[in-house]
Amino acid sequence: MHPRLNDVVTRHLGTVWHQPIRDHSKTAFEAIQERARAADGIVLDSGCGIGQSTANLARVHSDSLVLGVDKSLHRLNKSPALPENALLVRADLADFWRLALADGWRLEAHYLLYPNPWPKPGHLQRRWHAHPVFPSLLALGGRLELRSNFKIYVDEFSQALDVAGGHGLSVANTSAAEVVSFRPKFSISPFEQKYLASGHDLFKLTVDLENNK
Repeated sequence: MHPRLNDVVTRHLGTVWHQPIRDHSKTAFEAIQERARAADGIVLDSGCGIGQSTANLARVHSDSLVLGVDKSLHRLNKSPALPENALLVRADLADFWRLALADGWRLEAHYLLYPNPWPKPGHLQRRWHAHPVFPSLLALGGRLELRSNFKIYVDEFSQALDVAGGHGLSVANTSAAEVVSFRPKFSISPFEQKYLASGHDLFKLTVDLENNK
């Protein structure tokens, strides 16, 4: 666990992040905005890669609009065929989450299935739980599920949730955000499939996030 985690999370919870929204993220958001407003429920697959996880989640959440968001057009161009209730969006997540929050979105579910891409201590503030956008991620609400093969990453996320709950942000059931080891019968994402095949341990946490606005 990073020794500065609590301080970094606390600082971000007490400030408003004003980085400008990138033009391509805004254009991508506007393209799906009306469909999202008309949906009975919205599920986000954040960092969806090639979209295989988006397709799988769309079958699970068949009555909701499932949006896979990734910043890489190269990855998104490799996507499989998607169910009718799924869409892929090329956007930066730090932009997309803020745009969704500003548009009044309240999520049914939110999945973070990409393994920690920033494992070095110096990369702390690039991890979502120590990033300035963390309060926006939480404010979108819904049932959040995080999966990874890197336990420290999941442990840190759980601790960041506790910090958020202790600083007045409406996070429900933070005590239930226990990090557990698991072996799924069916892999949602290619990463999960890869790590299972290679014998890695997998970890996850789930938490119900209250809507904060």
